[in-house]
Amino acid sequence: MPITAKRRKARKEAEVALARLQDLAKEQADRFGPYADQAREQASRTLLQARGWTAPRLETAAVRVEDTVAPRVAGLLTAAAQRVDPKPARRGLRGLRVGGRRVPRGVLIGGAALVGGVLVYSLVRMRQASQDAEWQEHLDQAREQVRETRENLEDKAGKVAEKAGEAAGTAAGKAKDAKEAVKASAGDRSKENGRPGK
Repeated sequence: MPITAKRRKARKEAEVALARLQDLAKEQADRFGPYADQAREQASRTLLQARGWTAPRLETAAVRVEDTVAPRVAGLLTAAAQRVDPKPARRGLRGLRVGGRRVPRGVLIGGAALVGGVLVYSLVRMRQASQDAEWQEHLDQAREQVRETRENLEDKAGKVAEKAGEAAGTAAGKAKDAKEAVKASAGDRSKENGRPGK
């Protein structure tokens, strides 16, 4: 067989195999497409839940760093700057100098007001956080009470059902006894009349 014929045959076989593979791939895509959509939706939900869980923890960590680490680092840097400074500045409002220039009182007062505003804001945030925690605690308590009430009602309903079953059994026993008593009395009467009882 000539080489060109072999090449043509190999190309045809490759094309047929490729067409089969494409058909198989389409079938598998149609088959697994819904599962992929479900997996994508589940992944997006899980990612959203993870982000919702992570965000408050990152914010709490930022507040903790701001409250604990940042003041220490600032204090260390300020102390280092004062030790390194060749011309230490005089203390007090009048003598405060930065870079060899006197700082105006207005700037100092504005800075103090800014620091006060930040403190008030942080206090308001802490109070709001404590209120949110308290509300969450009350909500959890209410949920617990609802769960306990539901369990108590289910227990009571079960007991009532048991009592009803017992009462039904007792009533059935009494009905059976009454039926036998009626049969017995009917048998006694038939004997008195000279007829055999039914």
